Amino acid sequence: MERLGAGIGWRPEIADVVERMPGVDWVEVVSENVCPDHPPESLRRLRARGVTVVPHGVSLGLGGAERPDAGRLSALAERARALGSPLVTEHIAFVRAGGALTASPRLEAGHLLPVPRTREALDVLCENVRIAQDALPVPLAVENIAALISWPGEEMTEGQFLYELADRTGVRLLIDVANLHTNHVNQGEDPARALAELPLEAIAYVHVAGGFERDGVWHDSHAHPVPRPVLDILTDLASSVPPPGVLLERDENFPEPVELERELTAIGEAVERGRTAPARVGAGTAGDTGARAGAHTGDGDRDGDDGGSGAGGRPPLRSGDGEPARQRLALAQAALLSALVAGTPAPEGFDRARLKVQARALASKRADVVAKVAPELPMILGAGYRAAFLAHAQAHPMGGGYRRDAMEFAESLLRAGRPEDAGARRRLREWWLERSGPAPRSHRPAVRAARAARRVLLRR
Repeated sequence: MERLGAGIGWRPEIADVVERMPGVDWVEVVSENVCPDHPPESLRRLRARGVTVVPHGVSLGLGGAERPDAGRLSALAERARALGSPLVTEHIAFVRAGGALTASPRLEAGHLLPVPRTREALDVLCENVRIAQDALPVPLAVENIAALISWPGEEMTEGQFLYELADRTGVRLLIDVANLHTNHVNQGEDPARALAELPLEAIAYVHVAGGFERDGVWHDSHAHPVPRPVLDILTDLASSVPPPGVLLERDENFPEPVELERELTAIGEAVERGRTAPARVGAGTAGDTGARAGAHTGDGDRDGDDGGSGAGGRPPLRSGDGEPARQRLALAQAALLSALVAGTPAPEGFDRARLKVQARALASKRADVVAKVAPELPMILGAGYRAAFLAHAQAHPMGGGYRRDAMEFAESLLRAGRPEDAGARRRLREWWLERSGPAPRSHRPAVRAARAARRVLLRR
């Protein structure tokens, strides 16, 4: 695997800072935020200097019940080619549910939600990863996520699940040590055990990020300084294998450049401490992955890598073989997501209090992201924006992306004759009308619906 070195997440808000920052070997960019035909000038300049750019996807939903969408895969591949990237990355998560497999409305989480660590869910995930690998022009690495909730009846630890995924598909791993810390606080999972069970030779690179704790729950915010426990997990990992690359993630609440540089320095020092220290007792190394696999799967006489035969001789899931498994997973994920975003009863076996925390976090994130993609809305609505949006979200689960969500929120306010201030209502109507113009001929039903809505709103 290519050595990446020290990196930082590229965001438009800190583009100039990243360009001037010393010691940055590579950057990671959210794939969905980049137009391949017109990448930001900052990224072009970085590439011209020899800085590697890695696209990081957030919407593919490899852990979902449906097979990966061909359009989303094509978009990710296009960005990899446009940026000259040596690999692309995504998440082990589901981000939407419902639809054809459940004969129910499609729901979008707007967030990365955990996959149940069961054999059946792993079968589906492995097939989805193979589909993605076949569609991409460069290697794929997948990231472990942070979770506020866990599925009942799980059959594997996080480390075991990741090991089996890498073993059966050959996919690389993007290990987020901040997420290991999050799951330690929220789920009681031991990060040292997860590291000991991982196939460390499969690591493509490592994420490091900050968060905060509230009422005993750790929130992976990417908006706070990296805490010492996260750096300690990084040191533990580096004591077993030198990570090919380590990247600082920061998505908002950006500090002064000098503070970002201090965090990068602290990350480098944590890696160096691990490199010069003896490995932890029980920590795995690249040379003993087979032994660790046999120990945790109960298959001590496994045959090794036979091209993806799976643990214990399990055959790879072939297209068409796993439809009942996909449907069961689809129903389970739809029930969970509906409880989180539509207020339906909690599925059996879940921690109801934790589901409420997750539901509030999803609604809050939804309000924050809509305010970013449509900054005019909080400007028009003023201090009442957040309360109005949260009330809207409670009654209207997200069925598409955030931009569509913003449009539907504005339309719902206008239909209700809000905001009460006539000037604000006029500005909101103008904003909505400006963005709800004609669509291509292929979208004629949507055109007719938009025109009907426009006629109603123009009369107000």
